[in-house]
Amino acid sequence: MTFDPATLTYDANGLIPCIAQDVYSGEVLMFAWMNAEAVAKTLATERVTYWSRSRAELWVKGETSGHVQWLTELRIDCDRDCLLALVEQEGPACHTNRRSCFYTAVVDGVEVKTLLPEA
Repeated sequence: MTFDPATLTYDANGLIPCIAQDVYSGEVLMFAWMNAEAVAKTLATERVTYWSRSRAELWVKGETSGHVQWLTELRIDCDRDCLLALVEQEGPACHTNRRSCFYTAVVDGVEVKTLLPEA
């Protein structure tokens, strides 16, 4: 069966959340939004493409930084309203130069920067 991005459940702004996960380690790298065009472009090029809400345009991960996400598999959750992109990550995923955007933990009610290394 051919996949059609229009079969996904998008929010009122036409967006769907997407979690990027390292295909080899299972590490969660980042979260961003996609629209139907970003989903289609990601599948066509195998370079993960998101929708930038702040710039209101498509954003190919790594286009300016060189920190490309190569899609190995795109998964759809059971409600069809969230995506999981299994990726091969080149360099850091986070704009802070860390491998993952999830480097802050809340421990006993206090924010703590974890020891995740910079990529």
